[in-house]
Amino acid sequence: MVRGLYRGATSSFIGMGFESSLFFGIYSQTKHSLQVKLQSSGPDPLVIFPSAAFSGAIISFVLCPTELVKCRMQVQGTGSLIPMSSTYTSTVDCALKTLRTEGVTGIFRGGMATFLRESLGNAVFFTVYENVRHFMHLQLKDASRDHKGLADLGVGIISGGLGGIAFWSTVLPVDVAKTMIQTNPDPNYSRNPFQVLKLVYKQAGLRGCYAGLGPTIARAFPANAAAIVSWEFAMKVLGIRH
Repeated sequence: MVRGLYRGATSSFIGMGFESSLFFGIYSQTKHSLQVKLQSSGPDPLVIFPSAAFSGAIISFVLCPTELVKCRMQVQGTGSLIPMSSTYTSTVDCALKTLRTEGVTGIFRGGMATFLRESLGNAVFFTVYENVRHFMHLQLKDASRDHKGLADLGVGIISGGLGGIAFWSTVLPVDVAKTMIQTNPDPNYSRNPFQVLKLVYKQAGLRGCYAGLGPTIARAFPANAAAIVSWEFAMKVLGIRH
């Protein structure tokens, strides 16, 4: 059924909406503060990297519970992961049952992996995005005013898309470990992403650590391009200098 393809989507949509607005807000403010202190104008790694890593670290606390619910909804009833006896009727039901059986620490299971993925991944994402964007604008600085809007759209699509590919190419193994930690029914299963990855590598090699790379990269370019174009458009509408 088509419905099965979107299982767990509700918690993901809620988390992504709140996470995106919070993330871009924190990044913009942190970046502005560091630029003023360092008197930086162009892409500066001493500004971009810490701003993005700090922002990613903060939003990991929002993403961890929503992604845990999403992952458990998606794998329930598959036999090898979440058994049929643990079937959840909705995302709210999943969250409440997790809190009831595992406590607050249970809803934040996989927190370390999410923290590492978001802080490191977003630092890489914005380093690529800001530098590609800066380079492309230099190449297109002579573009006529009639085509400036179209040029900005193209820059946003390419820089955002490449940033998304860089993000997932860097941290996909951590995400694989996170998913395994969040969906394993064993309460004593390791929550250390490095130990989990060590086990995955021993059993399936590097290919196991990068399971799902193709679909992830295929999704990363359009999804991140759309996010960046939307963010830049919002900044322009609100009159905020980027």
